[in-house]
Amino acid sequence: MRAPWISCFFFAFFLVFSSNIVFGSWPKPGSAVTHRFIPTPTANGNDTNIPDTQQPFPTADLSTTWTNDESSMPSINFTDDGSKIRVILDQDRFACGFFCNGNCTSYLFVVVIKLFYTPDYIFGTKGNPTVIWSANRDYPVSQGATVNLTAAGELVLQDVDGSIVWTTNTTKKSVSFMNLTDKGNLMLLDANNSISWQSFDHPTDCLVAGQKLFQGQKLIPSVSSTNWTAQKGSYYLQLTDRGLFAYVESKPPQVYYQHLINGKNTINKESIYVELLNGSVCFFNSSTKLDAIDIPQEFPLEYIKLMPDGHLKAFGGERVADLLIDYDFGECSYPLVCGRNSICSANIQCSCPKSSSPSTEYFRAVDDSQPNKGCSQVTPLTCNSIKDQHFIELKNIKYFTYTGDMVNVDMETCKQACMKNCSCKAAIFVYQSSNSSSGYCDLPSDLFTMTKFDVDVNNQVHASAFIKVQNRRHKSPKRLNQVEKVIGFTVGSLLLLLVVRCWEQGALLDIVDSCGDDMQVHGNEVMEMMKVVSWCLQTDFTKRPSMSTMIKVLEGVMNVESDLDYNFSHPRLQKGTDEYEKYSMPLLPSILSGPR
Repeated sequence: MRAPWISCFFFAFFLVFSSNIVFGSWPKPGSAVTHRFIPTPTANGNDTNIPDTQQPFPTADLSTTWTNDESSMPSINFTDDGSKIRVILDQDRFACGFFCNGNCTSYLFVVVIKLFYTPDYIFGTKGNPTVIWSANRDYPVSQGATVNLTAAGELVLQDVDGSIVWTTNTTKKSVSFMNLTDKGNLMLLDANNSISWQSFDHPTDCLVAGQKLFQGQKLIPSVSSTNWTAQKGSYYLQLTDRGLFAYVESKPPQVYYQHLINGKNTINKESIYVELLNGSVCFFNSSTKLDAIDIPQEFPLEYIKLMPDGHLKAFGGERVADLLIDYDFGECSYPLVCGRNSICSANIQCSCPKSSSPSTEYFRAVDDSQPNKGCSQVTPLTCNSIKDQHFIELKNIKYFTYTGDMVNVDMETCKQACMKNCSCKAAIFVYQSSNSSSGYCDLPSDLFTMTKFDVDVNNQVHASAFIKVQNRRHKSPKRLNQVEKVIGFTVGSLLLLLVVRCWEQGALLDIVDSCGDDMQVHGNEVMEMMKVVSWCLQTDFTKRPSMSTMIKVLEGVMNVESDLDYNFSHPRLQKGTDEYEKYSMPLLPSILSGPR
């Protein structure tokens, strides 16, 4: 029996010479690129709709156009999540092309990982495709859109209507061809294989092995796992001259994770960058390794990704590691896990801050059915009204920020600093042991999720949050809005006029709702109630019924007087002597009658 390796050897020998493929080399610049068959594993056991005659190659020449159309482009359908890519360039585990998900009404021009390594460092068959770069994440295109590598060396993405969505702006650079590398880097190269443009210089939410994140560059997460639009106003990860920082958007941005280079809060004079190397997130200064964030051993690190929920995760094969997790507080340590102005306690229970007085509510849930949406202030804060503001104290509260606005201050100084600062929403005070005279004070201008922790007698750190709230005011009747008064009087007058008109025409029953069966059945009772109301509103207060009379009428013992005056327009004086009329003022209907 022939050894299996001998058969594999002859098969490989046949492929090389029959197909005339030179592995590891690129076609000569300027030469025509023909579609040649390159054996490629199917992605995740999914359908690969790529005929042998249309198999994409890792490179493409100038003056080449690709149209986003099922009939003109080979495609890979990923059955696990329903996504699909129409392939322009293909290189081992990576593919470049038009990508969509679900009903595929919109597309992104992307580079994706189509195959994954298993822990044994071989191609795996599990996992959905991962978008590692996108040219138009905020501006999807439609069916019929085109990608054009122009004769001038510019890569242009146009929508079906001809509008330019994205371009590399490389017309003034020397470009000879385009290439997709075995690390997933889409490149435009000149005749000497020098880089004119590369996707690795424009990170989105991922950093793959071999890619560098330079000082000042950011990773911005997508809206969700199926919506690759960049999140606005939430999280981002940025490399600074001091290290790697994760922020939540605010004014100013608030840090919820930091890795200081070598643990020192010092500024590096030389420019630094981060690169995934040998299973670690490494920090370099020129060519010198400065520091590293270690990943668990035997982890085939492929890429790190900033997730929509603010987590920074490392992926390798079927393994995932969370690089930002706070193991003491878990999910509660993330700024938006419970939304704004909220408290996260054990098992991610979200709640709103409460005052010491249960009857007074300063915060309420944005959505009672979804507590993680956060809380809103019942009475918004206003500037220049310190006398109308006070603090709600929350004990044993941890806030995620790493940097304090004030250090070595006492609690009262911290609180007063917030009270005098219009933009301050809370005073977060942390101190060691029982010495509250020297602590660290944070004054956030936006208040996100706070973490409630249980008191540990062995824990020497104490923390409290003092949340600024606006005093609740109760309007007195004397300060009612004049517009409300006018509206009330106007509506009341119109109703009275309506009753008068219907009485004059003998059509009081017409006021009763004709669409309500119950109202029609009890029409007589409704008319009786209108007569009772009219009796109580008699202009001559001496004709108004007493309370005891009203009770008898409602109990059915007495009937409403039939001689009622339905004209409420002009007050009438009760008849009296000339002397009485001489010294008396007219009594308005609003004046109650005398004692009963």
